[in-house]
Amino acid sequence: MIKDLAAERAVLSALVQFGLDVYMDLDFLTADCFVDSQNQFLFDCISSILSEGREVEVSSILSEANNLGNAIDKNEMAFIRSLINFPISKSNVPSHAAKLAKLATIRTLDSTLTLCKSDLKKLNGSEDLADIISKVEEPILDVTGEAFSGSSNQTEVLGADVFDYIEYLSENVRETLGVPTGFPEWDNAIGGGLRKGCVDLIGARPKTGKSMLGDSVGINIARQGVPVLMLDTEMSKEDHYNRILASLSNVKTKEIETGLFAKTPSKSHAVGEAAKELHELPYHYLSIAGQSFDSILSQMRKWIYQHVGFDEDGKTKDCVIIYDYLKLMDGDSISSSMQEYQVLGFQITKLHNFMVKYSCPCLAFVQLNRDGVTKESSDVISGSDRLVWLCTSLSLFKLKSPEELAEDNQVDGDQGNTKLVPLHARHGGLMDQGDYVSLKVDGEYGRVVQKMTRNQIYYKGKEDQEGFKSNEESNTETNF
Repeated sequence: MIKDLAAERAVLSALVQFGLDVYMDLDFLTADCFVDSQNQFLFDCISSILSEGREVEVSSILSEANNLGNAIDKNEMAFIRSLINFPISKSNVPSHAAKLAKLATIRTLDSTLTLCKSDLKKLNGSEDLADIISKVEEPILDVTGEAFSGSSNQTEVLGADVFDYIEYLSENVRETLGVPTGFPEWDNAIGGGLRKGCVDLIGARPKTGKSMLGDSVGINIARQGVPVLMLDTEMSKEDHYNRILASLSNVKTKEIETGLFAKTPSKSHAVGEAAKELHELPYHYLSIAGQSFDSILSQMRKWIYQHVGFDEDGKTKDCVIIYDYLKLMDGDSISSSMQEYQVLGFQITKLHNFMVKYSCPCLAFVQLNRDGVTKESSDVISGSDRLVWLCTSLSLFKLKSPEELAEDNQVDGDQGNTKLVPLHARHGGLMDQGDYVSLKVDGEYGRVVQKMTRNQIYYKGKEDQEGFKSNEESNTETNF
């Protein structure tokens, strides 16, 4: 049995002798951290006494034992008295307590491995490889993740740490609240970039350029040194290569796909330099075509552990997951008995819970239905209302209408062929009714570039017009 009875006795003695002075620092301990059943019961009794602000005495322990429905016999009484006289230094208590918590984790891992072994024996080899691995990977990562984070769900007074929070903010001034995407106007509208624990959703019709937008955001973030995971349901790695290299080298995608760039030294050099940059960027790609959603979550979890890691407080370091895109997957075992909107509802629920648990931001794409061609409201999202309910922000990525193209480009040249329309944002200030971020999707070079917002275009046109009138008036006065 994995245990240390001496450490258990030392911790119980410290609780009896020093009371709240040590108990307040040992709130991570539970009865499960003790192996001996007598020690488990005594810990519950002492914890209950101290949590009520009472003194730990023989009489209070006896009283609490009766309240818990368990009378103490002579042997237990002798053990309690020995705890009062047991020599223990207060400075050594944290190390003993930490050891008990670690041993409890070891025991949990040991039992988890036993259960995993039992689950593996039930498999017949027809399952997907990722699903087979997840039978061991998910339970182990869940145990280690919870142990490492040390999180608790205790109720607390909301304002208890507010002054510490203000001091932290004062000492850690930052320009953005989330990870900047490289599209500042959109970042501002949704609340300062992609925030941890959030799922920001972008809806688009097919062939609008959402994958290109996803890669543009991913490269912009990776250039900041932040690891990015691109989960792709359709495109191959080579498709991403062609677009990203074209964007970074300023060489047309077609020339890269066909290899024609190699015939021109300057283009060959530019593509080579782009390849060097891409090689060094923390931009990870994973094809998830045909995989079950649980398998995809397992891959995401594995990526965080292998390529991102955790800080000293057990929080996930800065990273971003891009999911292109939420849809019914061939590997979803529930799809045969459920409607598509129900499956998508489960997907966004699991995705949201994952991001909250691992404190990670996610940018996810979803298809717009046919109404999305003309309408600009949340009901154009294909599949499920739950997608809208659980996302942190919802934006539409659409082609501009002929009228919008004419109006926008007339004022200030090429203001792009698409628009990003923020509809809902839990944290952001959104944009005025009818306003949007202009984007230029340049498929020839595999890039998406932010232009002006519609309001900015309008006011610039107004300023130019007023300036023109002012010049006319000035000239007229001079002629006279």
